[in-house]
Amino acid sequence: MADAILNYDVEAVRADFPILQQMHHDNVPLVYLDNAASSQKPQQVIDTLDDYYRRYNANVHRGVHKLSEEATAAYEQARIKIRHFINAASKREIIYTSGTTESINLVAQSWGRSNLNAGDVVVSTVMEHHSNIVPWQLLAAEKGITVKYVPLNPDGTLDLDEYARLLREEPVKLVAVTHVSNVFGTINPIKDMAQQAHAAGALIMVDGAQSVPHMPVDVQALDADFYAFSGHKMIGPTGIGVLYGKRDLLEAMPPWKGGGDMIATVRLDGSTWNDLPYKFEAGTPIIAGAIGLGAAVDYLSALGMEQISAHEHRITEYALERLSEVPGLKLLGPTDASKKGGVAAFTFAGIHAHDVAQLLDAEGVAVRAGHHCAMPLHDICGVNASARASFYLYNTTSEVDLLIEGLYKAKETFVI
Repeated sequence: MADAILNYDVEAVRADFPILQQMHHDNVPLVYLDNAASSQKPQQVIDTLDDYYRRYNANVHRGVHKLSEEATAAYEQARIKIRHFINAASKREIIYTSGTTESINLVAQSWGRSNLNAGDVVVSTVMEHHSNIVPWQLLAAEKGITVKYVPLNPDGTLDLDEYARLLREEPVKLVAVTHVSNVFGTINPIKDMAQQAHAAGALIMVDGAQSVPHMPVDVQALDADFYAFSGHKMIGPTGIGVLYGKRDLLEAMPPWKGGGDMIATVRLDGSTWNDLPYKFEAGTPIIAGAIGLGAAVDYLSALGMEQISAHEHRITEYALERLSEVPGLKLLGPTDASKKGGVAAFTFAGIHAHDVAQLLDAEGVAVRAGHHCAMPLHDICGVNASARASFYLYNTTSEVDLLIEGLYKAKETFVI
């Protein structure tokens, strides 16, 4: 890890992101620490989107003219790049969606409605994003299944003894779990959890929204059955995401959405479906988004995910140390940087999270405030909101220092 940090030129990375060069509120530099919500975009991705719209904007798979052929080639080449990025076995296992939320809903509405019946159990966890809770609750109301949740240990990690008990004693058919918590930053042991799920006869659906952008992910090594992530959190465009699924599972699943391109034949008395991955990509797809995501994958691959992960770990370790110095501040989740990704959610005694965020914004520091689409987790913590600083490949220790300075100013403003 030391070598990876030594070889990582964060200032060169920052130079690629136009938005980081601007002043915030006209007089202070922008310190962007809201990466768990959405990341910024490098010039290379912006240029790729601009090139598509300027030079070969056309629909894919449907035209024989030059523009359509060029768009189709770029669109499908991006799928191949993504396949290699997460080490899927085939490009047919890479389904384009609008993001992590749609990917999870696709699994719930296609695999779930076809394979889950009254009495079956889906195991989720109390640290999930709403997008990995609500789809299963909707399915439970429709199908009569039960959703059960793995609780937490005091240090903010999952209670894996309770997880093992649920798999042992309940008729579990699916485990739906986040790889990295978007509030606690907890890194869950997906490979071990997958092994246990499979031994119990269950599948595992992984929310990778906070993992794929920040660390090397190998879906085959993890043995995930389904894995979902979003482009906008990994320096790519908004509106594009990916569902990875094992090919045999995807082949057996019915389409979720009907329309153009997902069909082989359409007759008035019935239709047949296209091959993977197109069976799940109805209508005009998110062409520019997919091509832009391919450019984002190129950028991340060139830097190296090991190097990015090592850099973020260093920033996170420094941030946890500095945050621990601030009187009245309470960190949510693990305080050991080795157990978490680049996320630091916290409460500040006497100051509401939204006030913290607004005061920090006046200093040029952008953080998130609220429940972060994880209301059950905040309920367990006994708070209705938290402030969250989240770090990425372009953040620096000096930016962490500016965060801390802003927090001390907020403390003085409220005279705690």
